[in-house]
Amino acid sequence: MTKKSNQSRLYVPEPPFRPGDTPDYSHISVPADHSPPRPDPLCDDHETVEHATSLIRVLRFNGEAVGDWAPSLTADQKRKGLRDMMMTRAMDDRMFNMQRQGKMSFYMKSRGEEAVSVAHSMALRKDDMTFPTYRQQGILINRGASIKEMMCQCLSNAGDRLQGKSIPVLYSFRDFGFFSVSGNLGTQMIQAVGWGMAEAYKDSDGIASAFTGEGATAEGDFHYALNFASTYRAPVILNVVNNQWAISSFQGIAAGEGETFAARGSGFGLATLRVDGNDFLAVYAATEWAAERARKGGGATLIEHFTYRKEGHSTSDDPTKYRPENEPEVWPFGDPIDRLKTHLIQSGEWDEERHVAQEEECKVEIRQIYKEAEKMGTLSSATNVNDFTMFEQVYEELPGHLQAQIEAFKEEL
Repeated sequence: MTKKSNQSRLYVPEPPFRPGDTPDYSHISVPADHSPPRPDPLCDDHETVEHATSLIRVLRFNGEAVGDWAPSLTADQKRKGLRDMMMTRAMDDRMFNMQRQGKMSFYMKSRGEEAVSVAHSMALRKDDMTFPTYRQQGILINRGASIKEMMCQCLSNAGDRLQGKSIPVLYSFRDFGFFSVSGNLGTQMIQAVGWGMAEAYKDSDGIASAFTGEGATAEGDFHYALNFASTYRAPVILNVVNNQWAISSFQGIAAGEGETFAARGSGFGLATLRVDGNDFLAVYAATEWAAERARKGGGATLIEHFTYRKEGHSTSDDPTKYRPENEPEVWPFGDPIDRLKTHLIQSGEWDEERHVAQEEECKVEIRQIYKEAEKMGTLSSATNVNDFTMFEQVYEELPGHLQAQIEAFKEEL
């Protein structure tokens, strides 16, 4: 008689749609009542449990801003935010095309996620330190960093402040509160908590803000960060950008089919917010709330930005291999630039003609800046980086064998 096996079956999460399928997002609920209420920023963490499983929104699709999360931003501030997002997108498009022409080795776009970085940056002080991923270039653009220097870093040319030692898009701009980007996501989370703890130790009201993707929430560093942030009430904002995809793995592989990513903060006793990441005003409002909480001694906040990565993970990735081609177009929460544009037009502070003109202006400005950056070298011509810089800023004291190599190179020259 054959014995029946009691061995349990292994469950492997599968994305709901594959190439060739017709994407259907009817399983994603677009809240009808728009938002949970806005609590006092110094409330007990358990009062935000509802906010971790619902969705904070301000903008209706017709452009109206509603609810008590609607921030008090002037029309000029909103127009500035719109332009910064458009500049970010224009730069992404230009640099992507240059990578395809062989002018640089690698690039990563943030299309569809521009509000997450620009609105977040606008709600912080410029001296607050951010610990970003490779998709928060909008923070630098909003804070006024040199776009030419950003491009030179991508081109690894003579204008690269990192002297060609880093992968393109892993920017480092300390003067603009932008910690060096790590290609290994997750590591920066616990570093940001440490920075925030140091600010509190110095009796400063400065705060830190860290970003990671939903995929990296499965890494140990993420949980270490939440544990330390909760234990010491560190003045830090921990941002999870849930753009549905970690390279070619959908968010279910990081346990996204269970409770929300924001809810993980609740388990650690942290204030938690889940926000529509394509709603510029909602991202601003959530960041403003978390920053006030951190500055006034209320401790850390975990924010999940629910958004969508419209293009590939990087120039090395072809998203059509693992998701339907039209999936980005049917994402139910729209596009962040279009939604803020609609809001400004609805409120009489913008119009289609001005928008089209600004879009062209951004493209022209980015093209001109790129031409200046390209003069300093490219991968397809010559980077013009001094070869001897490979020995600099690596060791405090140069080892003898490397000093010997330098001498040998000099003799060859």
